[in-house]
Amino acid sequence: MTNMQALSYEPAPRRAPARTRGETPAEITLPLPDMAGGVPLMKALAQRASTREFSDAPLLPATLGALLWAADGVNRPAKGGRTAPSAHAFYEIDIYAVLPYGVYLYDAPRHRLVLKVPSDARNLTGYQDFVGEAPLDLVYVVNMSRLLSMPAQQREIFAAIAAGAIAQNVSLYCASAGLGCVVRGWINHRLLGDALKLNEDELPILAQTVGMLATTLSSLAD
Repeated sequence: MTNMQALSYEPAPRRAPARTRGETPAEITLPLPDMAGGVPLMKALAQRASTREFSDAPLLPATLGALLWAADGVNRPAKGGRTAPSAHAFYEIDIYAVLPYGVYLYDAPRHRLVLKVPSDARNLTGYQDFVGEAPLDLVYVVNMSRLLSMPAQQREIFAAIAAGAIAQNVSLYCASAGLGCVVRGWINHRLLGDALKLNEDELPILAQTVGMLATTLSSLAD
């Protein structure tokens, strides 16, 4: 682990995972996305923005499935190609969906979520005041063991590029679907790694909060 990777952020007291809310299935098969849904790309780009005010309303299964497919799903089944680029198709970024009812790993080839930790670890994905309240926090984790054939000096750079591409895919999907999101780098890597039960070859480098906009839910209730 490099000095950069070993940086630890401790501006707030240590936290512990919360109890799960609702059932915690061992596996969740996700609905395939509606390829005709959403707004045109240029409109999604015009609407893309970061937000920090979220409703706690849960995301529908169809929304969760479309969101994760847009993030890094398989869009070319014949070759296993993904919606986000990865140098040499290493696919070194794993996506963890941190939900009120558990921490799940996204299995892109089978388009499903696999339970990793039966706890609500949303409050451990960062220090911002909205963390732990929104229905979903995505955590992007570099699996360094998949990059061993790449020169060492390039590994962090290419992993960061891949994580950024996935985060932008999520941002564009959220803009298209009327959801809010924000990318966050202010995380305690060690604390979050422990919460996600990561091994020494895995490093959380970025988080992204997703949920319905608080203003949207308020207007729907009016």
